[in-house]
Amino acid sequence: MAIVKRDEGKKVNANINVTPMCDVMLVLLIIFMVITPMLQNKVNVELAQTDNPTAMPDADHEDAVVVAVTRDSQIFLGQDKVSLADLGPKVADMLQNKTNKMVYFRADARAHYGTVMDAIDAVRTTGVEEVGLLTEQRQGRETPPPAAGGE
Repeated sequence: MAIVKRDEGKKVNANINVTPMCDVMLVLLIIFMVITPMLQNKVNVELAQTDNPTAMPDADHEDAVVVAVTRDSQIFLGQDKVSLADLGPKVADMLQNKTNKMVYFRADARAHYGTVMDAIDAVRTTGVEEVGLLTEQRQGRETPPPAAGGE
């Protein structure tokens, strides 16, 4: 009876093949480079300055309904540009299944007042009762001025 000895262990290659890992990393890098600019959910507007330091943390949520009016009278719902006529129905669709029916407005400080009011009216005609106006706190003042008639 003969004993058969197999020498397959000598054929094992212990070198690490890094080519597939580099391919996967490059694909992930490209995906993140493409998606990262899309993650910004805001339209760039220069907000009006105010002395009142009240904050609205609910406006920072992902599912918050934010309407932005730019200085050239363009209206954005989230990041999508909409016309004034389509603003009301689209806001109503977004608020249909939500418990918080608050709509936040971000208007550029140099936006036309009439356009901002028309946008607010278009949202209010859909049944929205709560509207929040987002502003930035003025720099340089640490405490708000005292209330009129108070000590």
